[in-house]
Amino acid sequence: MSLIEFPEDWNSALVVVAHPDDVEYPGAAPVARWTAQNKNVVYLVASRGEAGLDTMPPEKCKDLRVAEQIAAAAEVGVSQVEFLDHPDGMIEYSLGLRRDIAAAIRRHRPELVIIGNHREISGNGMLNMADHRAVGQAGIDAVRDAANRWVFRELAEEPWSGVRYTALLGSPNNTHAVDIGEWFDAGVRSLLAHRAYLEALGTSRDEVEAMLRKFSAEVASQFDGRPGVGFEML
Repeated sequence: MSLIEFPEDWNSALVVVAHPDDVEYPGAAPVARWTAQNKNVVYLVASRGEAGLDTMPPEKCKDLRVAEQIAAAAEVGVSQVEFLDHPDGMIEYSLGLRRDIAAAIRRHRPELVIIGNHREISGNGMLNMADHRAVGQAGIDAVRDAANRWVFRELAEEPWSGVRYTALLGSPNNTHAVDIGEWFDAGVRSLLAHRAYLEALGTSRDEVEAMLRKFSAEVASQFDGRPGVGFEML
């Protein structure tokens, strides 16, 4: 199946993920393309990644992971990164999570919402993490919640029904793709900004580049030979 060109007739986007580094596997390059077009992109991260490093206690890890995510975002032109305080590794689908994401949608009023994949399988064919599934499903539901003034009436933010596109990052069922030929290197730099995290995983710079190049080549095979990042449009 051929992938469709991802629409770019929008000016603002909110990217909703579970952990620091989720955007960068491999969504940073498209973000670099979009910020180069003067589009406004905001990241919303449901946790602070405190359970991400086996060698570092959560109390210390969270500050490092937050700092690395902010640095990674800056590499692709994103200056607004918001963090919720849902517990890394134990995020639950809940009304509270839906409310927090809906509040961010109402606050930032995006035309595009990109959400981490909620399916049981990731785009790489591996089992998806519980946190990813919970945040993904809550994010999908929050798009509708944000538009309904009678849901989460305690929120101060006015309802927002202006979301035109909702897309999943890291889905096994991609329908669209973004050409990242000119922005591939920016995507690599963004992921490499998670320096301590990658060191703890034993992942080298060369391995990061090879992995992202493999992802983009897989998309290219369905995208007229153009290196890209795939999305599932809902």
